[in-house]
Order: sequence, then structure tokens, then C-alpha cells
Amino acid sequence: MAKTRDQKKEIIDQVEGAIKSAASSVFVHFKGVTVAQESKMRRAFRADGLGYTVAKKTLIRRALDNLGHDHQNVPMDGEVAVAYNTTSTDSTLPANRIHSFGKEWGPEKLVILGGIFDGKFVDAAAMQEIATIPSLDVLRGKLVNLINSPLTRLAMVIDQRAQKMSA
Repeated sequence: MAKTRDQKKEIIDQVEGAIKSAASSVFVHFKGVTVAQESKMRRAFRADGLGYTVAKKTLIRRALDNLGHDHQNVPMDGEVAVAYNTTSTDSTLPANRIHSFGKEWGPEKLVILGGIFDGKFVDAAAMQEIATIPSLDVLRGKLVNLINSPLTRLAMVIDQRAQKMSA
């Protein structure tokens, strides 16, 4: 059933608002994804503070035009969806989650087409690199471990020296 002009305007406004308010947005091509798989992905996205919207390519393009993004070199073939941050502040999270589901289901089912990262339009290759960056929590943990490591080693050396001297 064809959508009315008002329904299309509402979808454009929804996509535009999602892209504008999100720290990052990822454009995704999906094909052959079952209802169960998509439901699982949407539940995981909601738990992570992410949104996922499926819309017609022309409506997504209109939303991008309204926001002033040049999207001409992004191939939007087949079914297209937008994954974006809703409450999460981690800019890499949408791309990271799409990448992990793509690895789980296979590249023929879920492919990153490009996206908007820190207000700039990026192609599929750049978004794929962003997707492989560890999450903010993991990076913070690695930094703390890196800072803590020399102190731990120093404490171990002092402890060993103290045990040697007492023996």
C-alpha cells in the first residue's frame, strides 16, 4: 500500500531527527535477514541505547539532503536501514554492533554502506574501520591497565626484594 504525502513527511522527519541528534549513524544494507534475527538485533540495540529504522531509500536521501549531507557516492542498493545512537554517547557503538551482527550472520545479510560520524559523511571503508574500534569502556579499561601495569610490576619487585632480604 502506497504511503501518503503526510506519512512520507513523517518518516523523513523521523530519519532526519535521528541522524541530527545521534553522535553517529550507520547506513546498512540488509538482505535475507529473518524476522527472528531482526527482532534479536532490535532488542540488543534497545538495550545498548541504539535505534534502528528501516525506510525507503528516497526518503533517507531526502532526509540527508535536508541536513545538507552529500550522499551521492554512497551506493544505496536494495533494502536500507539506519542504525543510530539514541541514548548512548559512544560514537562507535552503532557501527560496532552492525559489524558484529554482520560477522555473526554473514556479509551477504548485513553490509555497512557508509554513515555519518562526528557530523561528517563517511564512506563504507571508513565506517568499517570505525566499526572495528573497541568500545569506549574497553578503551578506558586498556588505558587503566596500561597506567597500572608499571606500578604493579614495581610492587612485585619490591615484594620479591623484601622476601629475599628477610630470608
